[in-house]
Amino acid sequence: MRYVLVTGGSRGIGRAICVSLSKEGFHIIINYNSNSTEAEATLAMVRENGGSGEIMQFDVSSQDAVEKALGDWQAGNEGKYIHVLVNNAGIRKDALLMWMKNQEWSDVLNTNLNSFLYITRFLLKDMLVNKWGRIINIVSLSGIKGLPGQANYSAAKGGVIAATKALAQEIAKKNVTVNAVAPGFIRSDMTKDLDEAQLKAMIPMGRFGKPEEVASVVRFLASEEASYITGSVINVNGGLYT
Repeated sequence: MRYVLVTGGSRGIGRAICVSLSKEGFHIIINYNSNSTEAEATLAMVRENGGSGEIMQFDVSSQDAVEKALGDWQAGNEGKYIHVLVNNAGIRKDALLMWMKNQEWSDVLNTNLNSFLYITRFLLKDMLVNKWGRIINIVSLSGIKGLPGQANYSAAKGGVIAATKALAQEIAKKNVTVNAVAPGFIRSDMTKDLDEAQLKAMIPMGRFGKPEEVASVVRFLASEEASYITGSVINVNGGLYT
């Protein structure tokens, strides 16, 4: 049995990733912060696919919360470790920089960037000791291209992209890969307030993507077939900014 932790796994892209990986026989650990109803719904979908899973509540932006939740899991699962980490949890607090509040900046960086450090650092040792692991970071078109009104979000996702490339070089010899998946405009809770009709005119494929289309890339990166891919950023954006 191999174990996967998907942060922000209760809805949207995170949910699609949980369901997709469950089809590959992974035991899915579904992280959520506040919406237990949606987390339970994701777990039900995993089980409907014949998979196994559990839910784990913690705030990814809090180092103490991260280390307590993961430490408790390790104490209760002696001899096991989390083989695949999908850093997916994220928030947006869009504003033009001249009007952006310090809290809007720090909240987005804490949830989207600092969480990468807290969670990855905690789980990395077991991957290195066992000489097998997959770290997959869900980033964004915003972190590659930059989007107006998202200086905080672009900074956070750009930081994760750079960290992905650095960490990949640090641990490649231990058979632990680190990659990023950069969605463009995907139909989810994160994009529900965007003007889809206007934005899809910018996309060569002429539509928003589906969460399942991101999840399929994550599923490949988590597999043995992706063993020689590390430090990469894979765009899933319908041809927008490729």
